[in-house]
Amino acid sequence: MTASLAEPEIADMLTRARSRGREAGLAYAGAVTPPQAWALLKAGAAHLVDVRNRYEWEFVGRVPDTTMIEWKHYPSGELNPRFIDEIRARFSADDTLLLLCRSGVRSDAAAKALTAAGFRNAFNILEGFEGDLDADGQRGHLGGWRKHGLPWKQG
Repeated sequence: MTASLAEPEIADMLTRARSRGREAGLAYAGAVTPPQAWALLKAGAAHLVDVRNRYEWEFVGRVPDTTMIEWKHYPSGELNPRFIDEIRARFSADDTLLLLCRSGVRSDAAAKALTAAGFRNAFNILEGFEGDLDADGQRGHLGGWRKHGLPWKQG
């Protein structure tokens, strides 16, 4: 996918993401694959919000120039009570938000919470940053942002 997506291509990609969401019974706008998320970002059609914790951003890696707002705090695992407020401080309820976590579980919960708070265009990024566990209990081999070879940095 290129950075020069035209409006019809963007609309088609979001329509497919919404259809995928309806088919899966999601309680938010829809779901995109990592390559679709990257294409939407490059086209300026969406904002990526990484909901992992700061240790993951620093030690596992992160997408450059991304908004990072923890869904759960580390190491307690407690929900960030200011999550919605932090999102509202940066984005409007009409902005297209692509939510990323390690495997798609926390970003699913965050998308549900944002939708309940009035955000109409919250999308989960399927597979997350690292993907699901493989047969050996390791991540990064079965999918995810990094597996797709999309831009990321560490440190």
